[in-house]
Parts: sequence; structure tokens; C-alpha cells
Amino acid sequence: MENQDKKLLSKKDIVYSWMRWLGTCELSNSFERLQSLSFAACITPVLKKLYKEDDQLSEALKRHLTFFNTEGIWGSLIPGIAIAMEEERAQGADISDEVITGLKTGFMGPLAGIGDTVDWGIIRPIVVGIFLPMATAGSWVAGIGPFIICSAISSIISYYLFNMGYTVGRRSILQVLKDGRINQFITGASVLGMFMMGNLSSQYVSLTLKPKITINDKAVTIQSFIDQILPGLLPVCAVFLIYYLIKYKNVKYTHILVGVLVVSMLGALVGLF
Repeated sequence: MENQDKKLLSKKDIVYSWMRWLGTCELSNSFERLQSLSFAACITPVLKKLYKEDDQLSEALKRHLTFFNTEGIWGSLIPGIAIAMEEERAQGADISDEVITGLKTGFMGPLAGIGDTVDWGIIRPIVVGIFLPMATAGSWVAGIGPFIICSAISSIISYYLFNMGYTVGRRSILQVLKDGRINQFITGASVLGMFMMGNLSSQYVSLTLKPKITINDKAVTIQSFIDQILPGLLPVCAVFLIYYLIKYKNVKYTHILVGVLVVSMLGALVGLF
């Protein structure tokens, strides 16, 4: 037991493996194995340090060249855990190939779901939304700001999860999935994202009617009557119509974009908008 508690890897080894994972996790995708080559590349320096015999190293590499696919940032937890398990195995722990492969396979899906929701559905839209006013003002900072901030946030999350996986070991995924704080974080970030989207919609969605009617020999626009009832009513209706099509009719985003473009052009052509 004391032998298994001894660390064979240094902090430098873990950080180096994390950097390799972060830099390559989306580079080696193939139809047959997807991210397995990146996973093997990330863990190879560690395996070379743990297994001095060629046959042991070869077997270890084969274990990590099986099919693997997850979200790169939140999925960083898995290589961290795999490294911890390989370290235990190198010290004589009874950990079979099936246990290591099964853990990777079993948890790559749930972590991908969390990562896609948080990274692509919450963090990136919020960050991009913050820079939209700067973009409309013509600032060059808006072109690189979202990339820098999103990359920084993703790197911090990935580093924390990778080290958490290595430190806590096999229990860490269950802790992350069962811990209520992750659901609270997702809910809170979703609420903030809705506020941001509502604010951006009110500022950047514009829809006005140009047709006029004559009242007491005076031509007035239909839009002026709508504004007297509720200013900004048409943009709000347009936003909720798009929301309805996405959520309840499962209309694809590309179809909506094309539809908005076509309707806008035709409306402007006939003098409606």
C-alpha cells in the first residue's frame, strides 16, 4: 500500500501532458479513432517514465489507441484520471486494461455533454455578446478579444480538471457528475446568458414597417401606431418567432439564417420593411 501511494510522476510531468492534450485534442480526429491519437500523444511521455520495458510500454500505448471522443476542455478530466491509474498500475495495483478502457469509454459521453453545454452554449455566446458593441463601433479589439478571453477561460478550466483528475483519481468523475454545484453553475450561467441575449436583441434587432396611411390628409406610418402601443414590439416578435421555430419546430439554424435574409431582402424590395 505504501508503495502504491508513492508518486512516480512530478508536477512537471503532469503539466507537460496537460499542455500536449490541450494543444492536440482536436487535431487528430479521424473517422476510425477520433481523438485516440491525441490521447496517446498526451500520455506517451508519462508512459515512458512509468514503463521501462518495451513490451509494457507497447501494451500501454495500445490501451490508449482505442476509439476515444469527448469535448476537449471538460474531457481533460479523463486523461488526468488515466495517468493516475497508469501510475497505480505501474506500482503493482490490480488495474486491468478493461478497467482503464471502460472508464474512458463510459465517461467520455457525459463530460462531452457538459462541455458542449457550458463552453459552446454559455461561455462563448456571453463573451462574444460583450464584444458586439465594440465590433459595431469598428474597434479592432472586438476581432481578437473573444478569442483571447475564451481561450484563457478554456485553458483554466482544462488545467484545473486535468490536475483534479490526476489528484483525486477514479473518484473525480463521479464527484463532478454528482456534485450539485455543477448544475448550479450551468443554471446560473444559462440565466446570465438569457439576460445577455435579451439585451443584445433589444439593441441590435431592428424591424420597422414603411407603409403609410392617410389620416386627416396627413400621411403617417403604420410603425408610428405600433410604437404608440409598445415600442420595439416588432423586433421582440421576430426574436420570439425565431425562438419558437428553433425550440418547437426544430428548424435548422442555417435555414433560419437564409429565411431571415430572404424575407429581409424581399421586404425591402417591395417597400414593406
